[in-house]
Amino acid sequence: MSEASMQNMEARIPSLAQIAVRQARRQALATSGKVLEARDGQLVETAANGTVRVIRHIAKPIPVALGAKRFRAHRAAQP
Repeated sequence: MSEASMQNMEARIPSLAQIAVRQARRQALATSGKVLEARDGQLVETAANGTVRVIRHIAKPIPVALGAKRFRAHRAAQP
């Protein structure tokens, strides 16, 4: 497999992931009638009938530049 074709396939990953997430959301709504989603700094439960219930507030997403690496900070052990 050539490097160009590999890069072409890798470039498709974000759109394929978006399609997979949409399909999973639809399937979850059809199966259980509810989906938990993170939206605008909140964890919300969306029902198949369109109602939305806020479960809790969560941290806002952190924007990360394409190609950047993020590392979790290690916390000191609690006694």
